[in-house]
Amino acid sequence: MKVAMVAHHYPHAAHREEFIARVQQVAEVFRGTPGCLSAECWESADAVVSIVRWESEEASKTSFATVMSAGLDLEFDEREARPREIVRLTAC
Repeated sequence: MKVAMVAHHYPHAAHREEFIARVQQVAEVFRGTPGCLSAECWESADAVVSIVRWESEEASKTSFATVMSAGLDLEFDEREARPREIVRLTAC
């Protein structure tokens, strides 16, 4: 069953471009993992939104393990104005 994640990130204006670059790097790693159907970076007036889709929950877990071990800057810190909002989805 397909699964997805939609994450809204709220970087401070001074860090927005840097944050978009960070999300794009993470998306690139996700896209290179087996079972990842897509990984994209979108933006709205107040948020940077990442959307990732996988062919299964198992593929999602494997992708996350790969991303976590890739040495990327994933930490929430003072560069973000408020906590991230992350929604996990399952296809119906």
